[in-house]
Amino acid sequence: MTIWISLCGVVVIIAYLLGSIPTGYIAVKLLKGIDIREVGSGSTGATNVLRTLGKGPGVFVLIVDWLKGVLAIALVYWLFNFTLSQSLIPSTINPQLWQSWIVTLAGLAAVLGHSKSIFLGFTGGKSVATGVGILLTMNWQVGLATLGVFVIVMAISRIVSLSSICGAIAVSILMGLLHQPLPYILLGVFGGLFVIFRHRSNIERLLAGTEPKLGQKSLVETEHNVSSASSS
Repeated sequence: MTIWISLCGVVVIIAYLLGSIPTGYIAVKLLKGIDIREVGSGSTGATNVLRTLGKGPGVFVLIVDWLKGVLAIALVYWLFNFTLSQSLIPSTINPQLWQSWIVTLAGLAAVLGHSKSIFLGFTGGKSVATGVGILLTMNWQVGLATLGVFVIVMAISRIVSLSSICGAIAVSILMGLLHQPLPYILLGVFGGLFVIFRHRSNIERLLAGTEPKLGQKSLVETEHNVSSASSS
C-alpha cells in the first residue's frame, strides 16, 4: 500500500514538473534574447508569445503547452495500466475510483505548474492551453465542448482572455451535464476558478474596455514601446 501511494505521489509531482516547463520563456529567450515576463502582459503563455514573436512561435508554444497537459494525464493512465498488469495495486483499492482522483490531482498539479513554474521563481502563464490538453485527455467530449466555447467566443469577440474565461466557466457546467465523476467535476470547478483568477488583470481591462483583441498590442506594451523610443 505504501509503495502504491508513493507511486501516485511521484506521478503527481511529475505532472507538476511537466506543467512547469516554461515553453514560452525558453522560446522568446532563444529567439529574441529577452525575458517574456518583461514584455506585454508578462505572461509566458502562447498569446503573449504570439504578440512578441509572431504566429509561428506562438503556435509552437501553444502546441507544446497543450502537450504538457496531455502527457500529465497520459502518465496517470499509464501508471494504472502498468500496475494492474503487474498486479501491484492492493486488493483493497478500487482502481477506477483511485484513477479519477489521481487524474484530478495530476491535472491540478500541471495547471499549477504552468502558472507557478518552479523553474521561473513560481511565475508563468495562465494555464489555458495546458488545461485544454488535460480536458481532452480526461474526457474528449468535455475537452471538445470547452474548446468549442472558446472558439465561438473568440470568433465573436476576437479577445483571447474573454474566450479563455468563458471556457473556464463552461468546464464545470459541461462536467455536470456529461455526468462525470465527482473528482472530475471538482477539477473543473477549481481548475476553472484558478484560470479565471489568473485572468484578473484581463478582467479589469475588459471592464475598462482596454483589453486588446487578437493581433493588437496591449496598452501596456504600447506604452513600453513609446517610452523606449523616447529614451533612445
